[in-house]
Amino acid sequence: MSISASQDAPFSLSRLFAAVTDAVPDRAALVAGPRRLTYRALRERSLRLARHLREAGVRHGEHVAILSFNRAEWLESFLGILFAGAVPVNVNYRYVAGELRHVLADSHAVALIAEDSLAGKVTAIRPDLPRLRHVILVEDGSAREAVGVDYERALASASGDTPLPSTDGDDHYLLYTGGTTGYPKGVLWRQADVFRAALERRSPGAPRARTLDEVAERATRLSPQRMLVLGPLMHAAGQWNALSMLLCGRQLVLYTDRSFRPDRVLELAHREEVHVLQLVGDAMARPLARHLLTEPGSCPRLTSVFSGGTPLTPAVRALWRAWREDVSLADSYGGSETGVCGSATGGEQGSAPPEETLAGSAENRSFTMGGSIAVLDDSLRRLPPGSPEVGRIARTGRIPLGYYNDPIATTRTFPTDGEGRRWALSGDFGLRAADGSTVLLGRGNAVINTAGEKVYPEEVEAVIKAHPAVEDAIVVPAPDERLGQRVTALVSLAPNARLEAPELRAYCRVRLAGFKVPRTVHFVDRVRRTAVGKQDYRWAKSVASRKVDRSEEGLPDPLAL
Repeated sequence: MSISASQDAPFSLSRLFAAVTDAVPDRAALVAGPRRLTYRALRERSLRLARHLREAGVRHGEHVAILSFNRAEWLESFLGILFAGAVPVNVNYRYVAGELRHVLADSHAVALIAEDSLAGKVTAIRPDLPRLRHVILVEDGSAREAVGVDYERALASASGDTPLPSTDGDDHYLLYTGGTTGYPKGVLWRQADVFRAALERRSPGAPRARTLDEVAERATRLSPQRMLVLGPLMHAAGQWNALSMLLCGRQLVLYTDRSFRPDRVLELAHREEVHVLQLVGDAMARPLARHLLTEPGSCPRLTSVFSGGTPLTPAVRALWRAWREDVSLADSYGGSETGVCGSATGGEQGSAPPEETLAGSAENRSFTMGGSIAVLDDSLRRLPPGSPEVGRIARTGRIPLGYYNDPIATTRTFPTDGEGRRWALSGDFGLRAADGSTVLLGRGNAVINTAGEKVYPEEVEAVIKAHPAVEDAIVVPAPDERLGQRVTALVSLAPNARLEAPELRAYCRVRLAGFKVPRTVHFVDRVRRTAVGKQDYRWAKSVASRKVDRSEEGLPDPLAL
C-alpha cells in the first residue's frame, strides 16, 4: 500500500485548513492592514475565489500564479487556488520582465492574480505566455493598466453551486526559489510532505497528527498565540510561518507596508498584542531592538523572536536582552528544497521556543536538527558525530519530488545514494559536531577559493558584524591574478561610528585564520538586501569587481606557507 493511500490521503492543505476552520470557525484568523478575518470569513472568501477559478476553466492540477505584496488577498488567493484543486505559484514582486516571463512560462501558469501596480509588468510579456488565459486584478489604489477581471467582482459573481474537486495529500505544492545564480526554479512537493516537513506545528515530543480530527482537536486546545510575520508571503519563510499558524488555529498578523519601518512594525505588534515576531536577521532585528529600547514598555506580550534567512549576531542579541532579559531568541534553519530542519537558540537564557522551529535559514551556528537531517560526504554517506570532514547538509524522507520542469537540476539536487535512499541537498556545507548538532558553514555556491583555501562568506560576515562599529556586512569573492579569488568585504558602519580597514582586519585576525581575513574592505553607505532581508550577493559581487583597493599593506601573503 502506498504512503498516500494509507495515512497521507487526508492531508491536502485545503482539507487541513477546512478541518481547522470547522473546529474554530469564529476565532480570529488574520489581521492584514485594515482587514480582519475569522477562520469562517477567510474560508468563505477563499471558496468564492475557488468557484470563480473553476468557472473560468481552471482545472485540477493546473497552476495559478500570485503576484502581490503582503495583504489578505494573497492568502485568500492561495487558499482559493487550493480549494479549486489547482496549484499556487508564488511570484517575486521585484522581478523584472525577463524574470517574470521565465517564472510564468516555466510554471505553465494558466491564470494570474495580480495587484494593479504589478500587473502592468505582465502586460508587455503577455504575448510570450500562450498558456496564460485568465487574469484577476486586485485593486491597490494605482491606475489599472492591465486587462483582467476585478478581484472583488470575481468573488461576488461566483456561483455557490459550482462544484469543487476533492483534494488529497498527493496534490502538488510548488514553491519558486530565486537562488544565487540563473533563473528561479520551482520546487515541487507533495502537499502531505510539505505539511510534515515545514508546516505542522506541535509541542516538543508530541507525535505527528494521524488524522484530520487530531489536527482539528489540537487547534481547539492551543493557546491563542498571535504571530507577526514580517517576511513576504512570496518567499518560503514568510509563507510557511503564515501557513503554519493558519493550519493550527492560531492568529496571523501580517505586516503589509511596502517598506520596512521599525516604528510601524512595533506599533502593529503592540496594538495587536503579538506574542511571536518572525523576522530576517540583523537587518530587521537591530533597528527593532533599538526602537524598543527607546520605548521599553512597548509590546508587553512579545516573548519570542524567530530569525530565518540569516542568524542574529551576538551584538544584536545583546540589544534584545537589554530590552527584555527573558525574550526567547532563536535562529531557524531550512530551505525551499528541505523544509524546516532545525533551530539554534545560541545557548542563552530565556524560555525555550514553545513549539517546533519555524521556517527559514541561518548560517555559521550550531543547530539542533531532526533525525532525517544529515551531513553527507561526497559519496552521500552520513558523517559521524565529531568528524572533522566538511560535508553537505541534506534531508531524506519527506522531501520534494524535484524541480518542476527541470530534470537536470533535479538529478543534481535530489540524488539517490548507494542504498536507494533519496536526498535533498540544501546547498549548505557544515560539520557534524561531537554532540550530534550541525555546525552550519554556509552556501557551497558562495564559497570563496583563495589560493587553494576555501572560505565560507557567512563565517567571515558573522565576525565582522560582531564589531561594535559595524552595522552590516557582506563578504564576496573578487577576482585576483595571484590568488584566483580574494576575500572582499563590503561594510556599512553604525551611526556616528568610525572604523578603518586596518583596524577591522586586526579585529578579524584574532578571530579567524589568516586566509579568511578580508584582504579588501569597501565601506558603503548601505549593504543591499533582497526582499526577504538576505544579503544581495549579486549586487555585492558587482561592486567588488569594479572597485580596486590599495590598502593591503601589512597583510601576509597567503601563498607564503
